[in-house]
Amino acid sequence: MRIAALAGGVGGARFVRGLLHELREVRGDRDTEVTVIGNTGDDITLFGLRICPDLDTLLYTLGGGVNESQGWGRADDTHTVQGELAALGAVPQWFGLGDADFATHIARSQWLGQGQTLSQVTARLAERWGLPDQGVRLLPATDTPIETHVVLDDGEAGERAVHFQQWWVQLQAAVPARRFTVAGLAQAVPAPGVLDALRGADVILLPPSNPVVSIGIILGVPGVRDALRGSRAPVVGVSPIIGGAPVRGHADACLATLDVEVSAAGVAGLYADFLDGWLVDDADAAGTRGSRPRVRSLDLRMRDVAGAARIAGAALDLAADLATRPGADVAPGTTA
Repeated sequence: MRIAALAGGVGGARFVRGLLHELREVRGDRDTEVTVIGNTGDDITLFGLRICPDLDTLLYTLGGGVNESQGWGRADDTHTVQGELAALGAVPQWFGLGDADFATHIARSQWLGQGQTLSQVTARLAERWGLPDQGVRLLPATDTPIETHVVLDDGEAGERAVHFQQWWVQLQAAVPARRFTVAGLAQAVPAPGVLDALRGADVILLPPSNPVVSIGIILGVPGVRDALRGSRAPVVGVSPIIGGAPVRGHADACLATLDVEVSAAGVAGLYADFLDGWLVDDADAAGTRGSRPRVRSLDLRMRDVAGAARIAGAALDLAADLATRPGADVAPGTTA
């Protein structure tokens, strides 16, 4: 079986880790291939280095090196370099980078500077973290450099735009966003392998990632959404909203810019043109009933790897139960 997953940062990474646990340890499945398509809209250049926060979180989490308490960054990292940068007056200082984390960004920036694509660089980093040995292929959504910016109300001055990371990390999304704009997105093309992974998948999963600035950015890469619409595979998503609030992060502030209700049903509506199955928390079951997508409810709190595996297993079971789309000739969970 071939699984493709669209993933953002912490929530997406923890879900995919749970998916691997479910496949390998619970079901004894060593053969299923998992392709993870990671968001690159959060990418930023700081201190002359190219940083890909969501790709790095996926690498560290799946590779067993993530700081579990915060969900991102390296475990047991030190911050000597950033401390020295602060002493030198180098800015900005609101984005925390550990010393081992710096090594990732230095290597990435060096390889990109040598002419390698982001896909090639990501593959090298994935080898370092042992992802191929786990049957995982990590792909950036696009090799085209893209960056998300947030347009804020600047009072009498009108509007001002800041990088998404500044709004998310430094401002904690406390300043209401008028809209998001993604530089380079219109000209972007899917990274090599992205469309093939979606077209050839037996199951497509949407982990509980931010629907606007993670999954939404991946869907905005020209060709990706069309590939999902045309896929024969069942598309199953996991709600990032529980009881009217984000599981983590500031998805509510992001949804507000689209005038979308902060609810499991509201997020499902963003995927209505291709979504077949939708997992919601038990707290939201009453408000999400309908014939399409097919909805199932369970406890969606990913408290540990076993909990994430349970949710991933439910997503796989729902995919297996879904009827194929009209015109499809391959049943869920089978190959052509």
